[in-house]
Amino acid sequence: MEIKVRKVKKDDLKELWEISYGDKADLKWTEFDGPYFQDPILSWEEYQTGFGAGLVNNPHRSLIEVDGKIIGLLGAFWQDSPMNYWLEIGIGIYDVNYWSKGIGKQALTEWMDYLFELYPRIERVGFTTWSGNPGMMKLGQKIGMKEEAVIRKVRFWKDKYWDSVKYGVLREEWDSKS
Repeated sequence: MEIKVRKVKKDDLKELWEISYGDKADLKWTEFDGPYFQDPILSWEEYQTGFGAGLVNNPHRSLIEVDGKIIGLLGAFWQDSPMNYWLEIGIGIYDVNYWSKGIGKQALTEWMDYLFELYPRIERVGFTTWSGNPGMMKLGQKIGMKEEAVIRKVRFWKDKYWDSVKYGVLREEWDSKS
């Protein structure tokens, strides 16, 4: 299995939309990706002129491919813009058949290496998930991140309160893992 992380090109948008929101999407991923926000399922028109348009040639977005097939997306954003010292990341693997196979670990590790190289001045990279997404919490631990905070019972979904959970890794921790 060849796993590749690469920049998003305009020609990738239709395929990426198909697996995330289109007819080929099973949408299981939406049950774990902040479902309490109740983000809409985007039409092709909305995607290509909105979210999708912002992916192309963006240094903070990359595709995840397995054996030449697009299966997901990596992202990064500044939590403290415009100062730009607090970088947060995300990962989405849209096809459930690729979950729990080590793909996320390899892709996210490559993404973290890239981000620490791209921004030599930053000292930490992190992400926020929720207690209803145990896969993401395990992924953070597998790549060497530490649980930094639990904000208890602040996410409401399916008539239940869930915790918001923050993970992070410092540059020196990341550099010493190899």
